[in-house]
This record gives sequence, C-alpha cells and structure tokens, in this order.
Amino acid sequence: MDNPAALLPSFDTQSSQQIKQTPNPLSLPPTPPPPPPHHHHRISPHYHPSPSRPIYSDRFIPSRSASNFALFDISPASDSPSDGREDASRAYKALLRTALFGPDSEIVPPATPVKGVTGRNFQVSPPSRNIFRYKTETRVSLQSLEPFGFDEELSGGVTHSIPVKPPRKVSRSPYKVLDAPALQDDFYLNLVDWSSHNVLAVGLGNCVYLWNACSSKVTKLCDLGNDDSVCSVGWAQRGTHLAVGTSNGKLQIWDASRCRRVRTMEGHRLRVGALAWSSSLLSSGSRDKSILQRDIRTQEDFVSKMTGHKSEVCGLKWSYDNRELASGGNDNRLFVWNQNSTQPVLKYCEHTAAVKAIAWSPHLHGLLASGGGTADKCIRFWNTTTNTHLSCMDTGSQVCNLAWSKNVNELVSTHGYSQNQIVVWRYPTMSKLATLTGHTYRVLYLAISPDGQTIVTGAGDETLRFWNVFPSPKSQNTDSEIGASSLGRTQIR
Repeated sequence: MDNPAALLPSFDTQSSQQIKQTPNPLSLPPTPPPPPPHHHHRISPHYHPSPSRPIYSDRFIPSRSASNFALFDISPASDSPSDGREDASRAYKALLRTALFGPDSEIVPPATPVKGVTGRNFQVSPPSRNIFRYKTETRVSLQSLEPFGFDEELSGGVTHSIPVKPPRKVSRSPYKVLDAPALQDDFYLNLVDWSSHNVLAVGLGNCVYLWNACSSKVTKLCDLGNDDSVCSVGWAQRGTHLAVGTSNGKLQIWDASRCRRVRTMEGHRLRVGALAWSSSLLSSGSRDKSILQRDIRTQEDFVSKMTGHKSEVCGLKWSYDNRELASGGNDNRLFVWNQNSTQPVLKYCEHTAAVKAIAWSPHLHGLLASGGGTADKCIRFWNTTTNTHLSCMDTGSQVCNLAWSKNVNELVSTHGYSQNQIVVWRYPTMSKLATLTGHTYRVLYLAISPDGQTIVTGAGDETLRFWNVFPSPKSQNTDSEIGASSLGRTQIR
C-alpha cells in the first residue's frame, strides 16, 4: 500500500459504503443487495456518521508502536522527574526494549481519544518504521545480546572476527612399538629417559640399552652383572652423559658417546630409584629416604644430604630455572627444596598415596603438577611462588607419570590401576584432548622427545610405545623427525 492514509478511518459516506462492500477473503460470498427503492432520499452534505457506529475493514496490519510493553514489564520512556534509582531502571528498560523490539521501539503508543470528542478531532501516531523491515542478519553473536555491549579493552583486545580453532586431533595409535624384555613392573623405578641428542636410554634387568631415534640403532651401554640391577636412568642436559642408579645404592656416570664409565659415586644405603640433573649438579633419591646432591666437578661423592621424607623417594624434578627441586615419596608427601637447603622449604601433604609423578610447567614460573598413586588418583597443581594449592583433578586411575609440553600449554599423564591409559590434557581447563590405550600393564615409564612432539611410554607388558601427541612450535601438522617413517615393531635388544 503506497498511501498510508488509506488505513485511517474516513467519514465520507461514499468511502464508508465502499469499505462496507469490500469482500473479506476468509468469509462467505456476500448476499446480493436488495433493489433500490423508487424514492431516492437526498443525503445532506452536512451528514456525519455516529462515532459509535462500527466501521469494518478486511485487513489488519500490526504495528509495534501498539505493542503491549506491560507484558514485559517495560514501560515507555517518561519525562517525569525521578531519583537516581528510577533513572537507572528507566535506562535499563530502554536498553532492554531496544534489544527486544529494535532501535525504533521508542515510538510512543497512540494516545487514547479524548472522551466526548467527535469528528476529525483525534490523535494519530505516525506508523512505526519497523513494519516490513527485512533484516539480513541471520546469525547473532552472543555479545550482541548483551545489554551494555562488549568492551574490547576488558577482553584483552579479542574481537569477534577471530575464528575458533577446531580441537586438535591426536592419533589414538602408537606409530612405533619396541619390545623391551625384562622391563620391570615396579612403580618406584624410573627406567626410561630421552636425551637432547635424540637417544633413548632404557634399563632392562641389569643392563642399559641406547636406542637412536634417528637411525633406530640399538647399543648396549653397560651390564651391571648378576649381583646388581638398574633402578633409574637420567640424561645430563647436554645429552652426552648418562647417570645410572643401581639396586646396591651406587650411582654410575657413563659417557654415552664412548660407552665408557666415567665414575662411580656412593652415599646411599639402598637402591637409587630417582635421578634429576641441574647443569653439573645431580640429585639422587633412594629407598633410604634421603636425597643426595652431587657435583660431578668435585671429588666428593655428594656435597649435601637432604632429609625430610619418611619413606622411599620415588620422584625428583628440577624446575626449568634450576632453582627449585621437587621430590615425591612413598610417604604421600610432595616437598620443594632450593639449591642450598637441607630441609624442605615447602611441604604439601594433600595426596593420599605415593607421589611419583612430578612435572614443572615450562610456561609459567612456579607452576608445579603432581600425581598420586592408587589410593589417590589425583593430579594436583601448585604455585610454589605463592605457596598455594591451585586445583585438583580426579583421573580415576593411579597416576604414574606427568610431562608438560614445551610447545603448547598441555600436559600428558600415564596411569596404572585400573585403566592403564595415557591422557593428554589442556591446561588450565583440564579438558581431555585424547585418551590413548594399548598397554596391558601399568604405564610406569614416560619420556618426551627433544622436539617436544613425541612421547614414549613403557609398561610391565615389556613394550615401549611411541605416540605423536603434541604439535610442533611452528605448525600443529608438522610430523616429528622420528615420525611415521619408522613404523613397525622391533626389538630393543
């Protein structure tokens, strides 16, 4: 309809009769009018229809200007004075009305005609501009529904145009499996470690074997004899020397490139099941409940002895800045030491089972993760800078190992009773990216490749399994240097 005035009531007799005769598309056909009388009565030009006389129309076009705002507890804008609270309420209602009915909803509904006024003396509001408006926006962002909009500064400069990345896919199958005969099923040992030169060291029985990840070459490093066995292995940060802890309480240092033993250190009375390097400083944890600090540049077997655990020390990890040492024991305790302390500077007693799994975050200073054994099953996070317990995640299984990705803010955990699974987590939400299965025994051993993309897991089923779980620093789709090119199953000795 091009003429909006056609919707207004008319008081012309002829037009009134035309409106009466307009057919209704939803009604029956009209009855033919009776024949006109013989005498035609002249209608006075001053004739005015009665205001109470109904005028019918065949169409009704709704207008938002006549919306019943009271249904939404939204009253039209008012100019009456009010206090501060009423002003705030009116402003909120105006914003809500705009969100519900559009920006043109401020039009005041038509006024009620004054009683007793007839003829052409009445008020008519202009038609709303929202009628027949076509909006092309089919998708509305969540922030567009917020009454007060979205502040870029509060969100750190994030805009809505940034696409959401789909969840990263992690392969559920290992790309390589190595047979590792005589790999012990002992929760308190640490028999697998990966060097910065891409060489894997594995303790099998009383021997240590080296597997070159680039060439798949296997080298027998040492044989301790029938009276001793390997309890732990740990690579120095440069990747040229390997420390080997034995069941007799001794610690051996080997030059891996020459397959030659450099020295043997004593000090522990029982087996050495945990090792951790910090530059030229080597820490060893034992079943005799003590931790020894050894400086390989000196002639002494150890430079200091740290005591505090009431049972076997089974987990040791230095922080990335080499300032803090975290230790876990079979006494369910997690301790934090500094370089010069002989007593722990921080003590955490929330775990209810042995603490072997320990990992420092490479992304946030002072962030420490720890995992408890069968009676605990939890991964806990600590801020050692503020000495606070951050969060706890119940995994449902014994936590055997933890390792943090250096490329992304994610970590991997390996588990024992009763699911023997490997889980990749996104921190800090602790949402699961992948759950990997395949081992038939507890996944007691874990090491991460130097490029940070691949992990190797070992279990009492006497297998080592290699998984691509983390992305590369440049691209999440880049294959590892030792990736799918070495598929298959071989034997490490």
